Amino acid sequence: MKNNFDKCMLWYRQPAKEWVEALPIGNGRISAMVFGGVDKERFQLNEETLWDGYERDRNNPEALEALYEVRKLLFEGKNKEATEISAKKMMGIPDRVLSYQTLGDLNIEFPIDDEAKDYYHELSLDTGIAKTEYNVDGVKYTRKAFVSAVDQVIVVRIKSDKPNKVNLKATMTRQQDASTKKVSDNCLMLHGQCGTQGVKFCAYLLANVEGGNASVTDEGIVVKDADAITFLISAATSYINQHDASADPYKRCQDYLPTKSYKELKEAHIADHQSIFRRVEIDLGMTDAVNKPTDERLEAFKNGGDDPHLMSLYFQVGRYLLMGSSRPDCLPANLQGIWNEHINAPWNSDYHTNINLQMNYWLAEVCNLADCHVPLFDYMDTLVEPGGKTAKIHYGAGGWVVHHLSDIWGFTVPADGVWGISPIGSAWLCQHPFEHYLFGGDREFLAKRAYPLMKGAARFILDFLVEAPEGTPVAGRLVTNPSHSPENSFRKPDGATSMFTYAATMDLEIIYDLFTNCIEAIDALSENEPFDVEFRAELVSALDRLAPLQISEKTGRLQEWVEDYDEPEPGHRHMSHIYALHPGRQITLRGTPHLAEAIRKSLEYRLSHGGGHTGWSRAWLVNFMARLEEPEKAYANLRLLLEKCTLKNLFDTHPPFQIDGNFGGTSGIAEMLIQSHAGEISLLPALPKAWKDGYVKGLRARGGFEVDIAWKDHNLTEAIIRASLDESCQVRAKVHINVESDGEPVSAKDVEYGVLSFYAQNGKTYVVKGV
Repeated sequence: MKNNFDKCMLWYRQPAKEWVEALPIGNGRISAMVFGGVDKERFQLNEETLWDGYERDRNNPEALEALYEVRKLLFEGKNKEATEISAKKMMGIPDRVLSYQTLGDLNIEFPIDDEAKDYYHELSLDTGIAKTEYNVDGVKYTRKAFVSAVDQVIVVRIKSDKPNKVNLKATMTRQQDASTKKVSDNCLMLHGQCGTQGVKFCAYLLANVEGGNASVTDEGIVVKDADAITFLISAATSYINQHDASADPYKRCQDYLPTKSYKELKEAHIADHQSIFRRVEIDLGMTDAVNKPTDERLEAFKNGGDDPHLMSLYFQVGRYLLMGSSRPDCLPANLQGIWNEHINAPWNSDYHTNINLQMNYWLAEVCNLADCHVPLFDYMDTLVEPGGKTAKIHYGAGGWVVHHLSDIWGFTVPADGVWGISPIGSAWLCQHPFEHYLFGGDREFLAKRAYPLMKGAARFILDFLVEAPEGTPVAGRLVTNPSHSPENSFRKPDGATSMFTYAATMDLEIIYDLFTNCIEAIDALSENEPFDVEFRAELVSALDRLAPLQISEKTGRLQEWVEDYDEPEPGHRHMSHIYALHPGRQITLRGTPHLAEAIRKSLEYRLSHGGGHTGWSRAWLVNFMARLEEPEKAYANLRLLLEKCTLKNLFDTHPPFQIDGNFGGTSGIAEMLIQSHAGEISLLPALPKAWKDGYVKGLRARGGFEVDIAWKDHNLTEAIIRASLDESCQVRAKVHINVESDGEPVSAKDVEYGVLSFYAQNGKTYVVKGV
């Protein structure tokens, strides 16, 4: 199995005409979009903490009193009246977040009189370097750009293959709230502040010229007759945390600027980048299409072309984007990762916690980017204090709560509209630190980080749950009230529509997930002595009383609400009631076949009415179909994701651009190749006919395993399983299998055809072969 990282590349024969065609580079904290222009080049810049707004108390003191009245009205079926009261008394004050913003642009103008020839524009995912090349008047010009996580600067290198041919003018601009100023004879500064109360920000542009000379004014940097020039861009804001925005961005920028040579910067960057990116290698097959520019490949694919490598490339793009927008000690990836050209971005480029933020991290563990998952946990820690206040003021509850969106200022209250009164965000988020534990087995992490977050979210839910009264379908059971199935509406028997209710199915599934995960965590932490016994008992009791999932007697579908309502929009983009299949594990194909069949019918109904019409929604369908082990349906939805929801630079589009579809799509491909949520490692559970021969190296499975898989003629040939824990290992394949280690057979139990179980030891490698 040869290395194919040299094929992990996007390339084009022309520059980007618009932002969604530019190429992204980033290190988690700062980023750029590279356009590749010839006479005018644009680098659109971002710094992760450049958000509008500031910390303030947004809790509504009238919310708790209104809660009791709203609950009564919803149980009585008076949804309209409950909605009116909630809109007036339960929303945050104010009920909006402000936007994540662009830092600005680096603009470079080149005095080119003749037409450029042999133009080439690429992004190497393997090195994280964007390159542009062209010839003018017999001179070859090369530009390279990358963002160093080691040295925390954006590096832009411009050179010619003949001396004294590099001439340019560089300026820095921003739509508002900023100006530029000369710092030194080779440095320009862009600086400003978001409004009158927002963060202060700064970017330094340092020019290191080789040959020729540079002059700097407040307006820009002019370079004449140089052999080469290396620009270093540092960026920072005054943001320290949600309570403190008093840092000095100017000093931060100065401190970031390194004294290394370009060669040293590049070598350190590549070594760091490849140490993460090269953890996973994938080959789904290759055709001659691999030799064509990326935009042409995508267009041919949209017209029915065969290009399995394009899906491999899309998979690696997702991993690359998470690396570029979520590194340790950074903020988590937002709705656009970290790349945003707007002052007021679509949906504020915020943290949407009713699927989008979570979807950003579905790929993290399985795709061997566990360290890129950590910023989400750090961010969750910052929401505990404000979320605790909201829990108490709005619901009279303990623990901590987040509703359907947040920002970097600790926003935890209901937002946007009555659909924002969905206090389940913290519970959903808490799946992630537990998954991190399941994949890695780090008990210290579980005890000190994951479990405290999980327990706080569970404490809120325990206090929030209420008993459904007589006359309701689940009388005497514990339910959420108020409740939403995110952003979707239902039609009542009298014809009235509403989205405000109690006991939405997704709530019940998320609560089941959180409570069972908490119980499993407690049991793991009770290995040496009893741990949190009383809380465990409280969880078990609540689970026993939790309202059950409902299958419609009329349709056989899993109901989205506790009552069997009709849907005004049956093809709605959200498919929240199927959470228990993915990313949850309450419903599995073999463990709960009757519920799996009800979900299958729900998905068929959604799809028959146009479901999956947004990028992230289509990506979720890939994951669903993979979990149902429907390879051709998973593949068909993956094709549609690329055909209808993918831009020329392979960004996902909602539309407009949202990065969650990229991450969800990568997760879906991984789910087609390996699953481990049901207590076993399932190899190639949803391998489609289009991927006849191939391999993947470096995927991870729950239980501390790293797995390589190879197949030929659609059948498993070999899987290599590396264990990092002492752990039982059950493996499932669609062919008969055996297992050996160090060339010797391993004692294993044949559970059924294609399923065997053995005990894996930390540090040992096991080879599973198809027979």
